Amino acid sequence: MSLLDYHFYEQLRLAVRHDYFWNNYLNECAPKVGLHLAVFVEPYLKLVLLGQKTVESRFSKSRIAPYNSAKEGDIVLLKKSSGPILGICQITKVWFYELDPNSWHTIRKEYTESLCAQDPGFWRQRKAASYATIMQFHNVHSFSPIKLQKRDRRGWVLLKPHFEEI
Repeated sequence: MSLLDYHFYEQLRLAVRHDYFWNNYLNECAPKVGLHLAVFVEPYLKLVLLGQKTVESRFSKSRIAPYNSAKEGDIVLLKKSSGPILGICQITKVWFYELDPNSWHTIRKEYTESLCAQDPGFWRQRKAASYATIMQFHNVHSFSPIKLQKRDRRGWVLLKPHFEEI
């Protein structure tokens, strides 16, 4: 059973109705692009919503979403861990890495600032990863909370793939 239904889409459309970009994008492009749910802990969610964190990373030991499933133009719903969806954004660039010393060096050098990952603990927590997905976010829009029933512990969920992948 899908996490999404007609009622959810109506809530989302209502939440972005006053934002010119999102009102148009949901009506024109949403059927063709992927839709993702990203779960965030603080302070990272707040930093994304404020536009200070412009790049998101997901590290994993195996090839799980968003690895090879996130694409430019895709929509990401921004959900608070154990809480509601509080915003929406668009992926404008995406990079996939099979991690080795060179790619680790590149990621840290190129993205530490835009990831808001200056704390060495951020990198220590991810050192066992084998894969990384780095995504640039744009058109971030926050809105009143939208509840979504999600009972698993996944931090990233592909809700709907690109049209050509269906």
